[in-house]
Order: sequence, then C-alpha cells, then structure tokens
Amino acid sequence: MIFIAVDGKGDPNTSAEYKTALEILYGLSYGIKMSKMGDAQPEGYFDFVVPPLEGLWWNADGGVITDITDKDGFCWTAMIRQPDFVTPEVFENIRTAVAKKKAELNLSVARLQKLAEGLCVQILHIGSYDDEPGSTAVLEQFIAASGYIADFTNKRRHHEIYLSNPRKTAPEKLKTIIRYPIAKEGNR
Repeated sequence: MIFIAVDGKGDPNTSAEYKTALEILYGLSYGIKMSKMGDAQPEGYFDFVVPPLEGLWWNADGGVITDITDKDGFCWTAMIRQPDFVTPEVFENIRTAVAKKKAELNLSVARLQKLAEGLCVQILHIGSYDDEPGSTAVLEQFIAASGYIADFTNKRRHHEIYLSNPRKTAPEKLKTIIRYPIAKEGNR
C-alpha cells in the first residue's frame, strides 16, 4: 500500500507537531484528489474518496507502548493511504503545488512510502482512545489462543485506522481499527 507519511513525537492531543502533520497530510491528499481539475492530471487518475487517517505508534525507546497515560513519550507516523497512481513524480508535483498555497507548512517532512504489513490481526475498538487497552487485551488473548505471537519490530508497529472524526464524534462512539503484526509461535 502507498501512503503519504509524517513522523513525529509527543501527545497527539496537545502536540503542535501532530496537528501540523495532519494539516500536511490532508493538504497533500486533497491536492492529489483535486488534481483532476488541473492541466496535469496524473496518468491513471481515477476519482476517489480520501481514505481515513492512520497511525503507527511506539515508545521513544522503539518498543511497544505499554503506558498510554504517558502520551508525551509517544512516537508516531501519521499517514493517509494513496491510490496506486500516486508515483514519486505525482507526489512531488502535488507537494510543489501545495507549497505555493500553504507556504507556512514545511512539506519536506512528508514522504511517500510503501507499507507491506504482512500477517496481522485486527479488532474494531469502539470508544475513547484512552479505553483501547481493553480492546488490545482481547486482541492479545486471541493472538495467543490462535498459536501466534505479536511481532512488533522497527518496521512492524501498533497500527490504528481512524474511522471516525474525533472533532465530530463523541468519544464513546469513536471507531478505530487496531491492528497488530503477528507471527506463528516459534517461527519468528
């Protein structure tokens, strides 16, 4: 899968860096969507709905987040999936176009990246982000009962897909897919 991604650190609820990352991601993603209106429509373009925001999460030491109350210590990659027609050239053209409209944004922090997650399991969490440990406990029980282990590495992280807009949805109704990379027990 192809993503536009921005890395950062800190509490996503209060971090200016996270807020800016989202502004960059949505600016570039909507720039790509609207490229159909310009003279330089990308080859293979098709109209699409901008996919939901996604995030990869880990601790500053590179490990799995175990204390969700220490949000200042979170490291993250915020990202939005892109259609397959988004090549490095398309990405650079859109980055140049968006830079002209939003000169205050440092678009150099955004990158186009491919993500191949491999084998994983997921669960739909409904509720506040702070209540995710209940859902991850169910996920971890399922992984163990199925003969697998969580397989977190520097390339395989805790992955979330945000199906709800937290600015428009009550916390108890938020829908988030939580995805864990796994490996067969003993085959890691």
